[in-house]
Amino acid sequence: MKFGKEFSSQMVPEWHETYMDYNYLKTLLKDIINFKHKKNPHHGHGHHPHRKFTLYRTFSGLLSKSRLKRHHHGHGHGVGGHFSDSDDDIEEGLKSAPILVHSASHGYETTFLMTAEEGGEYEMVFFRRLDDEFNKVERFYKEKVEEVMKEAVMLNKQMDALIAFRVKVEHPDGWPWEERAVEMTRLASDVDNSAAAVAASTPAGARSMKPGGQAHMEAIQEGGSSKAGKSDEEEDDEDEVEKEEDKVVSDSLPSDISRLKAARPSPIEVLDRVKMNHTKETPRSTIKSVLQVSNTELKFSRDNLRRVEEKLRRAFVEFYQKLRLLKSYSFLNVLAFSKILKKYDKITSRHATQSYMKMVDNSHFGSSDEVNRLIERVEVTFIKHFTNANRTKGMNILRPKAKRERHRITFSTGFLGGCVFSLVVALFAIIRTRNILQEEGQKQYMDIMFPLYSLFGFIVLHILMYAGNIYYWRRYRVNYSFIFGFKQGSELGYRQVLLVGFTIGVLALLCVIANLDMEVDPETQEYKLFTELLPLLLLIVMFIILVLPFNFFYRSSRLFFLTCLFHCLAAPLYKVTLPDFLLGDQLTSQVQALRSVQFYICHYGWGDFRHRTNTCTDSDAYNAFLFIVAAFPYVCRLLQCLRRLFEEKNAEQGYNGLKYFLTILAVCLRTAYSVVDEEHKFVWRMLAGVVSAIAAIFCTYWDLVLDWGLLNRTSKNRWLRDKLLIPQKKVYFIAMILNILLRFAWLQTVLDFNFSFMHRNTMVAVVASLEIIRRGIWNFFRLENEHLNNVGKYRAFKTVPLPFNYDEDDDKDN
Repeated sequence: MKFGKEFSSQMVPEWHETYMDYNYLKTLLKDIINFKHKKNPHHGHGHHPHRKFTLYRTFSGLLSKSRLKRHHHGHGHGVGGHFSDSDDDIEEGLKSAPILVHSASHGYETTFLMTAEEGGEYEMVFFRRLDDEFNKVERFYKEKVEEVMKEAVMLNKQMDALIAFRVKVEHPDGWPWEERAVEMTRLASDVDNSAAAVAASTPAGARSMKPGGQAHMEAIQEGGSSKAGKSDEEEDDEDEVEKEEDKVVSDSLPSDISRLKAARPSPIEVLDRVKMNHTKETPRSTIKSVLQVSNTELKFSRDNLRRVEEKLRRAFVEFYQKLRLLKSYSFLNVLAFSKILKKYDKITSRHATQSYMKMVDNSHFGSSDEVNRLIERVEVTFIKHFTNANRTKGMNILRPKAKRERHRITFSTGFLGGCVFSLVVALFAIIRTRNILQEEGQKQYMDIMFPLYSLFGFIVLHILMYAGNIYYWRRYRVNYSFIFGFKQGSELGYRQVLLVGFTIGVLALLCVIANLDMEVDPETQEYKLFTELLPLLLLIVMFIILVLPFNFFYRSSRLFFLTCLFHCLAAPLYKVTLPDFLLGDQLTSQVQALRSVQFYICHYGWGDFRHRTNTCTDSDAYNAFLFIVAAFPYVCRLLQCLRRLFEEKNAEQGYNGLKYFLTILAVCLRTAYSVVDEEHKFVWRMLAGVVSAIAAIFCTYWDLVLDWGLLNRTSKNRWLRDKLLIPQKKVYFIAMILNILLRFAWLQTVLDFNFSFMHRNTMVAVVASLEIIRRGIWNFFRLENEHLNNVGKYRAFKTVPLPFNYDEDDDKDN
């Protein structure tokens, strides 16, 4: 793979714009090449021997080693570092360099010394753009490092409170004074040294640390108290060393950490300054917040300790991932600068790489070691305090292994996909050859059995659309796992999703084929009991697998789905997150599937399924539930919008709620039109048509303008948006047209479009399937827009709630 593609593939998607623009710099180099070809048409003929000679020199060891060899070697210990070139080689290279790099008010600036030569203006443009890219990377890296340093201070304070909380839980009645003093000193020492290590990760702190200080802190963190088993004299000597080191570290601490250390109370006294931060949303906590009942007092129980540890564990894992991405960001950009400068040297036969890379090496993102030191401290602290010093377990949590695509998944998906296709062909062949649907039982079968099996068709179609979404999200680098909030490494790929869909499809088709036998017992006039129960048994099996807590069949994904589903059903008692309202939108496209579930309950609960008869449609209660079931998903979304309007004070959520309110009216009026008597149908048709048209226009505008971010007249991509992930603009216009057409598929229910060759229930299923397809298309562009919003804000991490709140007044005093 060429470096440009590899460079792009390893970028943090949300930080894409902050990386060095390698491709644009390559185009500037191509301009230099084109100019040389124009001035010297035969220049290209002499190019091949030069490359061949360079290749021999590289293998013979005459050329200097790659400047990034040492840098790559230091990737595990620090992104910075010195290169392996000898000082004489560097001096000789700098003397013959065609550039002069110096600092300026806006960053670093390069002066090209060969502007008088032919084509020099092209090279000057190249270096100007190179400087712009370098300063952009430098600024962004500094900002991010400052953020993580502040976050490190905050996490250190949280660890203070956690250790004190553990002491109170383990010893609620208190300890004898002597034991307590010794243990407190040890715990405080651990935390203090963690803070000192974080502080020493700054350049000033790192330079001020004594050579033995880091090793001493490592010994404390890894082995607990370093004084165990030592003589009194040795302990006194070590105490003196510790005092000196603490003095040196305190002098080198940044202001935030220095103040924290100087004013740090004894470990137990930390609890006097903190309160519990109840960030977990529950119906009870929501009601308490509405009633303004505070519950922030510390309760020293093992359950609370477990919750505190879980929150801090998540915070550390997220913080560690942020550090690793920053480290990768630094390394990739240094590598990109080296690669582009080597290309420049090769094209121009100059020697600018050493001079420019010396400046890169001395820059903040090229030489600073803050991130690497923080990574080491986080690993040590996490392993000690959260995995009981089990390094393997701790590193597996901090660095979860990426999922590998297994051949058996690919094989199983392909095999089941082939089975689905074969069973569909077999189903049509059986119906055609046996002329089943032309016999006397055709109407009965379509009225009773078709609604039962169409439920599985709706589910499978939605799963297939989701698998297609995942495929294209990955292709266009939409960070869907971050947007949804999946636990790292637990998200499903499109193959796994297809496997689930095809499995359900195969089971449903086998049941349909087994159930196509319409013969009845001439004596009892009953159908076969087992075949009549097949759809119910399949639905029960699917439900059991979905709710089973055992670790098989993608447990984490099932749990995530059930959690979001419960949040939707319990709206507005839970804080609304993006996965919650996206799932609510999916449910609004599955109204016909929910009605099928209602039909299951009626048919098997109150109908005579042995004779394939029921009186569901004649029941007033059943017809009343048609309204409730159809409106319920939209009511959930309306309540979610109201919750967000109340919390965020955003008028846009009010308009979004109005959209769902209009849709509720439209759905209810269309349902009323379908169940009223013939003499009142005209009035209900007019009401349903007018309200549905208003709701559909409002929803279409919301889809295109707000959810997709399109129809922007002032955009550089007219009628689209400024940033697009799909290079073919026509795809967006096709998607908009399809969205409008499929939005108005409800017209069939009002205008009664029917075809002689298609049963009424079949037509209803087709319209419902069109809505599912529209939702699948909507999903892709909705997440694309969300991803681009994250890119615009460089938002690549979730905000993890912390368990403790420090008293702000005390912090200000300190």
